[in-house]
Amino acid sequence: MNFTLTPEQEDIRKMVREFAEKVIAPSAAERDEKEIFPREIFDEMGKLGIMGLPYPEKYGGAGSDFVAYAIAVEEISRVCASTGIGLSVHVSLCSWPIYKYGTEEQKQKFLRPLAEGVKLGAFGLTEPNAGTDAAAGSTTAVRDGDYYILNGTKVFNTNGGEAEIEVIFAATDKAAGPKGMSAFIVEKGTPGLSFGKKEIKMGIRSSVQREVILDNCRVPAANLLGKEGEGFKIAMTTLDGGRIGVAAQSVGIAQAALEAAIKYSKERVQFGKPIANNQAISFMLADMATKVEAARLLTYRAAYNKSNNLPYAKEAAMAKMFASDAAMAVTTDAVQIFGGYGYSREYPVERFMRDAKITQIYEGTNQAQRMVIAGNILR
Repeated sequence: MNFTLTPEQEDIRKMVREFAEKVIAPSAAERDEKEIFPREIFDEMGKLGIMGLPYPEKYGGAGSDFVAYAIAVEEISRVCASTGIGLSVHVSLCSWPIYKYGTEEQKQKFLRPLAEGVKLGAFGLTEPNAGTDAAAGSTTAVRDGDYYILNGTKVFNTNGGEAEIEVIFAATDKAAGPKGMSAFIVEKGTPGLSFGKKEIKMGIRSSVQREVILDNCRVPAANLLGKEGEGFKIAMTTLDGGRIGVAAQSVGIAQAALEAAIKYSKERVQFGKPIANNQAISFMLADMATKVEAARLLTYRAAYNKSNNLPYAKEAAMAKMFASDAAMAVTTDAVQIFGGYGYSREYPVERFMRDAKITQIYEGTNQAQRMVIAGNILR
């Protein structure tokens, strides 16, 4: 068993960390405050090959693997969780189902510009009345000659309105339940596609989540992803991979909070000595460091399994659940170590804490992750 990253993976970490610290970090606090979506940063990541890290070069990707991708999401989230989730949705939720289930023509037409970072991707599954119960969605798709007519509304659509390519799920046969759901590739500018309200959020404020409105949206039949009725399977297997991205995001957030807490505890002097010298603080830091490392190992294991065609649904659920809980705990403790200053926007730990909360919710709540894990171990 080898826990050492490959030279390529180490190089990718170094490259992404340098980019994140020089390009993303300087504006992270301002973008959070003003809710600015940084499309230019995603364009720059495309030029570096980050937007298509795990995909083959023949489809415009970098030809690396999902461990390298997890490392990239971690490093970016270490300075800006908003940018990290934008990358995760693009790679895991939009690009991957096209790579896995798309025709060769669809891969060349849609996956290539996504992997090259020329276009941005999004994923439309969640609806106002269909969150965890994804099969309860009311969006429909009716065949009309060479088109499908889509009607419905999606919510919490990350990258929505900014992305040029969306993977959208709709029922082609309502009576069939989950087996009647289908997946479609929908391009920005398609007649009948528009975007509604932009969510105002507690955290990941530089990431954009919008309402997607499908009003007699005419999607070419050639954009059907997979076969009719395969949509639910496509959605669930896609979310398995998405959980690796959220786990990596969580690790990055927690790592940033840990580093900030260690630095502050060495500098902050009370009762004539740095607070790090107090056992109460040093033990908190020890627990925080252990949680971060355990979360990282679970995340890398899930990414390794995915890269090597090994089962990863359970491993991804475990990684997402543990890493997000760790991120919430570590960021909360970091705020506590900072004391009153931790509650101030003068320091970044309050942003880390606000960003961490959503990781316990999206890509399936942590309660839903326990359902996935239990279902796997009780077979």
